[in-house]
Amino acid sequence: MSEFGYKIRNKEGIYFITFAVVEWIDVFSRRDYQDIIIDSLKFCQKEKGLIIYAWCLMTNHVHLIIAAKDSDLSEILRDFKKFTSITIIKAIESNTKESRKNWMLKIFKEAGTKNSKNVNFQFWRQENHPKELYSEKFMNEKLDYIHNNPVETGIVDSPENYLLSSAKNYLLNEEGLIDIDYL
Repeated sequence: MSEFGYKIRNKEGIYFITFAVVEWIDVFSRRDYQDIIIDSLKFCQKEKGLIIYAWCLMTNHVHLIIAAKDSDLSEILRDFKKFTSITIIKAIESNTKESRKNWMLKIFKEAGTKNSKNVNFQFWRQENHPKELYSEKFMNEKLDYIHNNPVETGIVDSPENYLLSSAKNYLLNEEGLIDIDYL
């Protein structure tokens, strides 16, 4: 069992996973940082065998319903988190228009020094809490949860109006920013 009691055990399973930024910092309120996540997910689909069934990028966390095709999902997630951490930190450091730069980097640095697994900065919180979607009912609950997250937080009044999710794919049968496999 992992440090937090959650682990990807079934290599062929479909999982609901959430990544959150340390201290729940609203990093993804900026398009530059959103694009890093979207591009990285697309890369993992194309090059690493990641299957994305549903997704939603909020201002400080990412929800995914995913699986792996002929790959180890844990390894894909590890690589994704490592790459996006490094890339987003560098983007923040080099962004001359980022008014929150010093504040964010200070928090990421403090989090990194508290975690022996990091050298300098820690961007993502450690836990992902993967939950295998073992039934159609549980799968639909998580799918609704992901797509309604922007509505519940007051960003949009309808899930399909949120650009940074797969709600448009499911509710309008239209292409979104990321190609998905339907559940």
